[in-house]
Amino acid sequence: MQPIPRRILMVGLLLLGLTWAWLSRADPALVTGGLAPAPQAGFLAPDFTLETITGETVSLSALRGQPVIINFWASWCPPCRAEMPALQAVYDDYKDQVAILAVNAASQDTLSDALAFLNEIGLTIPVPLDTGGTAQRLYAVTSLPTTFFIDADGVVSEVVVGGPMTEAGLRARIESLLEATP
Repeated sequence: MQPIPRRILMVGLLLLGLTWAWLSRADPALVTGGLAPAPQAGFLAPDFTLETITGETVSLSALRGQPVIINFWASWCPPCRAEMPALQAVYDDYKDQVAILAVNAASQDTLSDALAFLNEIGLTIPVPLDTGGTAQRLYAVTSLPTTFFIDADGVVSEVVVGGPMTEAGLRARIESLLEATP
């Protein structure tokens, strides 16, 4: 009996390894429900429905057809506080073209602190309250601020974790969203 040539043995082991990898792979539908594990550029933004500080109900799906910016923030977060005036400035200029939601991480904040901060700076952006942390979990928000830029088709175009974002940076991102809108 002759020994198996080394090259044939290596090819056989490689094929065996590839077969094992193929057969033992996890079905994405079982692992993540068929969705990306967290919203990221190129993926559909998860829908949510929240009540605003003024008692209105806002749903992401109702905003489909226009670009949307979702900014997760809390009143105790210094970068959140620092970028809020820039967010207000772009809201004032683009509110007829882009929906901007300043989602308060109410599960990590107090309503009285959030309202005091909003009154202090005169914020007029819609402020949904994520009291149960549902939207934060859907968007896998692990640090504040986190901002999602979503195109008119509901697809995330960019995620910015941390801050503060500048007004110029926000304007550039908004202009990019508007250019992509038919």
